[in-house]
Amino acid sequence: MQKIRAAITAVNTYVPDYILTNKELETIVDTTEEWIMTRVGIRERHILKGEGLGTSDMAAPAVRGLLEKRGITPDEVDLLICATVTPDMLFPATANIISDKVGIKNAFSFDLNAACSGFIYALITASKYIESGLYKKVVVVGADKMSSITDFTDRATCVIFGDAAGAVLLEPATDGNGIIDAILKTDGCGRIHLHQKAGGSCKPPTHATIDAREHYIYQEGQPVFKAAVQNMADTAVEIMKRNDLNNQNIAWLIPHQANMRIIDATAKRMELPKEKVTINIDRYGNTTNATIPLCMHEWEKQFKKGDNIILAAFGGGFTWGTIYLKWAY
Repeated sequence: MQKIRAAITAVNTYVPDYILTNKELETIVDTTEEWIMTRVGIRERHILKGEGLGTSDMAAPAVRGLLEKRGITPDEVDLLICATVTPDMLFPATANIISDKVGIKNAFSFDLNAACSGFIYALITASKYIESGLYKKVVVVGADKMSSITDFTDRATCVIFGDAAGAVLLEPATDGNGIIDAILKTDGCGRIHLHQKAGGSCKPPTHATIDAREHYIYQEGQPVFKAAVQNMADTAVEIMKRNDLNNQNIAWLIPHQANMRIIDATAKRMELPKEKVTINIDRYGNTTNATIPLCMHEWEKQFKKGDNIILAAFGGGFTWGTIYLKWAY
């Protein structure tokens, strides 16, 4: 009996229309185009504008388009997992809201939070439902409205983040394609360097927490950068070694788009030329859980069936990991 693997059979995204450029940021906060490009490599980012709009308002059209693209109905979906750090509300899960907006009625759904690593964590979680034979069609969504927790008076963080959503469909494959291997890691002591101070159960919202601007992203750049460079590269190299991969037989690296220097360092450790690395951080910024599916969608037509592809991410927590898959279509 051939091994069942979870294969990505479709990918789709949604990006808001409004573009926040570095030039506009120069009028909002004390920064310059040169400062931003030198440190993070971002020229512009998309922002979701509109009263009462949340993460699900980007995720729902991404999922709706995904199903149309694959030619299946919402009723055929067995499970939907949404990776996000900016849920519409604390409860119910944003995955539940997405399912309702799309018309998915015969599935169960839940959110997963692993910061910027959430999409690859969710992808592996979803793959196990496929590999077990329990489900045939699982949707994984990576979506974040990062502008909702970005402090636009903090020049160190407000230049980094953007809003977007991406979704993939996983289905069973027995031809050797699909998700082959993964290494996922967590080091909770890293949480002190990257987090949101207030809004959770240990520090609920109060006038004092709002006045202190504690409901925004807090990041200590240097320790986060150092950990990201080391850990993303370490797991990528480890997965290469245990699967006999090298810079010749790897077709693509799809890295989380957090910082251009982190992407470059990871590719360098893997000895991959730049033409094998998907990079769009300059146009979207760090959209957290949407970065990897955004790259997948943009490069989709260049992927070939059977291509060896590496996904790598690092996020707050600290969380990080690498997935090795063979492209299925």
